[in-house]
Amino acid sequence: MPAKYSHVKKRTTNPKKKAGATIQSGKDSNRHKKLPNHLDKTITNAMSAVSQLERAIAKIFLIRFEQDIARLFSTHIFCVALIHLPTFMMRCITVGGPSWVAYNADCEEIKDFFRSVVSMDLRQAGERVSTKSVLWSYTALREFALSNNVPVCRKRGLHSLRLLPHYDSLKLHMDSLEAMPHAAFTKPPHLGALTEGLEALEEACELKYGEKSPLRSTPPPGWDHQWRIKVRTGYERLSQTLWRVAREFDVSGYGCVLREKLTTKWCDCGCSTDHLGEVCEKTVREDEEGSGVRSGKQREWDGRGSGVLGWETEEEEDIWDIDLDFGSSDSEEGDGFGSEMTIAQMMEIRFIKAEREKEFGNAAFRRGEYQRAVKHYKAAHSIEPELPHYQLNLAAAHLKLNDWLEAEEACTKALGQHRSIKGYYRRSKARRMLGKLDDAVLDLRAALKIQPSNNEALDELLSILPPDDSSRLAPASSSLATSSSSTSPAPRNAGSLYDHLHLPKLKQPKQLPFARSSNDDKKIKVSSIPVSYEVPLMPAGKTSTEVKAKDVKTRTESFIFPSWEKYTVRLATC
Repeated sequence: MPAKYSHVKKRTTNPKKKAGATIQSGKDSNRHKKLPNHLDKTITNAMSAVSQLERAIAKIFLIRFEQDIARLFSTHIFCVALIHLPTFMMRCITVGGPSWVAYNADCEEIKDFFRSVVSMDLRQAGERVSTKSVLWSYTALREFALSNNVPVCRKRGLHSLRLLPHYDSLKLHMDSLEAMPHAAFTKPPHLGALTEGLEALEEACELKYGEKSPLRSTPPPGWDHQWRIKVRTGYERLSQTLWRVAREFDVSGYGCVLREKLTTKWCDCGCSTDHLGEVCEKTVREDEEGSGVRSGKQREWDGRGSGVLGWETEEEEDIWDIDLDFGSSDSEEGDGFGSEMTIAQMMEIRFIKAEREKEFGNAAFRRGEYQRAVKHYKAAHSIEPELPHYQLNLAAAHLKLNDWLEAEEACTKALGQHRSIKGYYRRSKARRMLGKLDDAVLDLRAALKIQPSNNEALDELLSILPPDDSSRLAPASSSLATSSSSTSPAPRNAGSLYDHLHLPKLKQPKQLPFARSSNDDKKIKVSSIPVSYEVPLMPAGKTSTEVKAKDVKTRTESFIFPSWEKYTVRLATC
């Protein structure tokens, strides 16, 4: 034994004591035998009850989250119609004249531009709505608890297990939420008419084209005494088109981060409301102390409105107009480049990375390298999961590879965000190859409901449901108007064709109180202006949190970023 351990006495082995220890160990092992059946069932039932409670709470939060997205984004759409549509109309009027928008407000060129910008705006739903929605829903849950004499800790907030005796009431509330119509975009009733937007538009037209215009001595052709009614009608129809496009999008496909937590991470672990209580309780108490108890709170309190200026008044703010200039959620992880970026900057970088992967995929697709294209499209979607067009690109590549199941799945994901013509059409092709003819027909009818003049969808539907007398019905290419505008007249035998396919008949254009001019037949092109970004170049093997901002080199790159501010309107070239 080494000298430094010489003071330690070696313990002698005592056989009797060892035997006794063995017996004692046997006694301990009896303590871990299987519990009696009645006790085991009691514990299982208790765990099941807790799981049901957490699932109910998560479902309530999720449904209210979808309602909050629809509610707040509807205010945004109204503000777009009030502020941005007049500018858009002026640019169209400059190209086509005062009545062009009135006759072409529903054309596919305008709707495609609206779709691209609405899609870009909705990708921000998680960052803009989730925090507010969680706070509002926690406030509602907290008020429910207080009304039932459930104690709420000042520091840790509401503990979910204290709500277990009130599960039936929560379940009843969840059922009532599920029975409500699915959340969709619609104009909030408290917001007024678009009077200010119309007045601004008419004033701009008067200054530029009217009789009192300082820019010209006489009005240009088409600007007669009816120009005000032409402009007013065009503005009204353009606003209606914007709302129809917005309703093509499904709120269930947005807010992926919070949705994942509510559906997968906060269901069975018992930490859902406990964690939310710690985060939200302080904010709720400060809001109550600052603003007091609002009228009607005792009768019906859902927490909504906190943090939104002018809530449910004509002055309600558009939260999409607020700059996301606060720090990202990773700001506490370090002092690297990523921790110094704002939420807006992080979203821009995320979009740029996804678009770069998409461009790589497009290049591979054009070369016929469809497997490589699939990898790039998947990478783009993993970076930016709330833009549906990456899944549509992925579906196109899978169709080329005859991967019908994968193509169907990609289209279904895309349609879960945006009910698009491409999504329905490509899924119909995949389902047809899988032998799901009934489902393929439903998809094609859905596509034709969005765009009745889509010849590809009609040809595909006719190939599945051929007419009884092909000589009596003309082929699809000649049965529909080639123009995408809904104002184009329907061909003579289109009615018989649509009756055979059980499709809604083409609506005749509404008669307008002024004559159609040759300028109204012009075709325009709306193009987003490329935006230049300083893209950071990370050293190989380094992440954004491991690199100081001053050490990061950048490169200027241009990307198409659809927005309501940066676009051009010009005559289309044949």
